[in-house]
Amino acid sequence: MSTPKFVETIISLGSNIEKERHLPEAIRLLRRHRKIDVRKVSRFFESDPVGGPEDSPEFFNAAVVACTDLSPLELRAELRHIEDVLGRVRTDDKNAPRTIDLDVVYYGDLVVSFDDWQLPDPAASAEPHVAIPIADVAPTWVDPVSGRTAYDMMLGVDAATEAVRPVMSITLAQPYESRGPDEFEHSGDVYAPKLEAIVRAQLLEIGENPDREGLVRTPLRVAKAMDFLTNGYSTSLSEVVNNAVFDAEDADEMVLIKDIEFYSMCEHHMLPFFGKAAVAYIPQGKIIGLSKVARVVDLFARRLQVQERLTNQVADAIEEILDPLGVGVVIEGQHLCMMMRGVQKQDSSTVTSAMRGNFKSEARTRSEFIDLTRG
Repeated sequence: MSTPKFVETIISLGSNIEKERHLPEAIRLLRRHRKIDVRKVSRFFESDPVGGPEDSPEFFNAAVVACTDLSPLELRAELRHIEDVLGRVRTDDKNAPRTIDLDVVYYGDLVVSFDDWQLPDPAASAEPHVAIPIADVAPTWVDPVSGRTAYDMMLGVDAATEAVRPVMSITLAQPYESRGPDEFEHSGDVYAPKLEAIVRAQLLEIGENPDREGLVRTPLRVAKAMDFLTNGYSTSLSEVVNNAVFDAEDADEMVLIKDIEFYSMCEHHMLPFFGKAAVAYIPQGKIIGLSKVARVVDLFARRLQVQERLTNQVADAIEEILDPLGVGVVIEGQHLCMMMRGVQKQDSSTVTSAMRGNFKSEARTRSEFIDLTRG
């Protein structure tokens, strides 16, 4: 079975154990996964439990449309890993309460049967708690077996078998979103419940009131900010470069990109450090799109870092991508852990360098690079 490089897929989600926390957290982990690009998220729907113990709590259900280059089996394995992270305990009772349930319902137009599951998932046309969220997020999605749209399939399910209701009190916050002047009107937003709870506990620990007007949405903001500032963990070098490497047999002089702004966080105090980077290389038959060099810097800067390692990682990445004759990287940064605390030296800066190939072995090349960074 051949697998296209990138495929649109629909994933169904359900939870009835601490569902207000686990369902948003599962979506956050999907968003953070470097191989799963979440495009759309449905509203949350509440549904009555089917089977299981009589006192089972109601479920929250949702569906996401995502793009992935994982195979169906690889994608299912990654979903199982997220379930494990969120404390899912599997039993022989398929209707038992669970922290989270993640299922691949559609994988493009693939129709296939595996040992214990199949694509498309028959639940998409038979179970309201699956069909309704899918129709909400992708009403025009065409089922490859029946040829019907998700909306038509939703109309065809037997709604009498289970009551499914939209949950109007919860809005799933978008990542890295600037809300604007109406921000406080959306106090029901959730994004990363576990991380938000940690931030709330920190506010209480320092003697603040997290329920006062100025702080009521701070846990949400901090969670989203942390996801943005550390999104280098969920991105790979190949994704950043995105095939923007070109043949250039006649290019044999130094290429320098300087004054690349970066922002990172030190791993010792989780305080910001920031500054500018200069990256140079001498081609050996290949060059890279200029903007990609800045993106490589961001890839490693958006992780918990020390400046020395950041400098070497950028140099190693350029060397890996291009196999050039040489690479030189110089970074100058200011560290708030020195400026705000400790020695409190506001005018201090740190300069680090990494040299590879003839930047390291040839003093003339190295001096030319250093002189150009100062100009």
